Amino acid sequence: MTANPPLADADLVGRLRDDLTATGFTVGGVTDLLGPMAAAALDREQALPARRATADSTDPRAVLVRLFTLGDPVDAAEVATALPSLGVDGAVALGLVAPEGDALVALCDLRPYAADGRDRWVASDLGELALGRPLEPDHVLGIGGASATLAAWTPRPHVERALDLGTGCGVQALHLEDHADEVVVTDLSERALGYARFNALLDGAEWDVRAGSMLAPVAGERFGLVVSNPPFVITPRSGAVPLFEYRDGGASGDDVVRDLVRSVGEHLEPGGIAQLLGNWEVPRGAHWRSRVEEWLEGTGLDAWVVQREVQDPAEYAETWSRDGGHHPGTADFNAMYAAWLDDFAARDVESIGFGVITLQRPRTDRAPFRDLVEVGWPVATPMGPTVLAGLDARTWLAEHDDDALLDVAWRCAADVDVETHRTPGEEDALLVLLRQGGGLRRQLTLSTVTAALVSVCDGELTARQAAAAIGGLLGADDAAVRTEVTRFLRDAVKDGLLVETR
Repeated sequence: MTANPPLADADLVGRLRDDLTATGFTVGGVTDLLGPMAAAALDREQALPARRATADSTDPRAVLVRLFTLGDPVDAAEVATALPSLGVDGAVALGLVAPEGDALVALCDLRPYAADGRDRWVASDLGELALGRPLEPDHVLGIGGASATLAAWTPRPHVERALDLGTGCGVQALHLEDHADEVVVTDLSERALGYARFNALLDGAEWDVRAGSMLAPVAGERFGLVVSNPPFVITPRSGAVPLFEYRDGGASGDDVVRDLVRSVGEHLEPGGIAQLLGNWEVPRGAHWRSRVEEWLEGTGLDAWVVQREVQDPAEYAETWSRDGGHHPGTADFNAMYAAWLDDFAARDVESIGFGVITLQRPRTDRAPFRDLVEVGWPVATPMGPTVLAGLDARTWLAEHDDDALLDVAWRCAADVDVETHRTPGEEDALLVLLRQGGGLRRQLTLSTVTAALVSVCDGELTARQAAAAIGGLLGADDAAVRTEVTRFLRDAVKDGLLVETR
């Protein structure tokens, strides 16, 4: 039986916060206690190194790690020492722990979280590591890989109102708190909202918490920023797969993400941004861009979609059959694996893409831009500043024609280098690359014309002046040079390899 979320009692939660702060139960404090090896293993859901590092320690941080992270029974006297203001009675009253003989056992996971330079804490349901068994269908997930990815990729302009759609335990809302005047959080799961209320109180935040499915709780309202880690996992409806609330949206295929993409624009202010994670199915013989472009058709929204990973149906089935605590080779695992393969085969799905979807409602009456790209290599982190700058650049490009583009004196960004490849002993270059050190870490292959352009992109000459000089130097047709230059500029400027001189 899954325990109820902890009680959102202001006085007791305040005492808990004081204790966690005083003991140094922070990301830095726990890492210092465990050491880098055990801390990294714990991030991979491997408990043994952390259990060895804390077994004989009376440090309050070790007590709290054993109790709330590892799920071990801990002597009540040790807990009382680690939580002196809250005390054992207070911890029991909040629903954080329950007595078990002379010891206490945790009823939830409670761990430190470093967000935007601040120490915070996040409570959620105990995970497989602590439970030692598969998760329940109403499990409320804590800080996971998807939530970390979304937080890292979210642009953070100051907005009056922000929405965390499908908040879960409230991880995204914690980040929104620092740059939104009002934060609204929604979820279909009452248990998730219970954790969200507790985490808001624990971290000194005030959120407008609403129950309901997807966008229904905010009908008729608009926001400057919407973030969502929706229940995007494509789940067979055959009954062979557990329907975990945190990952299943109750629809077939990728309809949950498609429907969100098609409807979220109604809830964005002019210039408002929606940042989403999602999966998309790619039918046999089709391309993922065609699939996602179908979703965008008629929305009127700008769209920048970055596909980060591609799996075939078997890989996808293996990934999500393991999720929730099931192990390869068991009857349950094999039944789920087969159900996923049958489900994808029924729709002739060849592959499944995962990525980040950035949408924007244009401020002006113009055609929306579309940029659907594949980035399968490591990128800078956090990506949020890059996403915000990329939206600004793409918006400028959508609102300006080629003449305006040519009349700007562009310069190479500070993190951009030119890399030249030559055969030993040869003077002429075989390959010239423009490489970006930050952001998406793109590299562009330069032609003779664009290499010459980059060499003079120091903010002095406009692109038009540079193109004319290059055409004269090479004896090339001026119009052809300008066409090549403008095509290159639109590609380099959108991702910040070239920036406007200010």
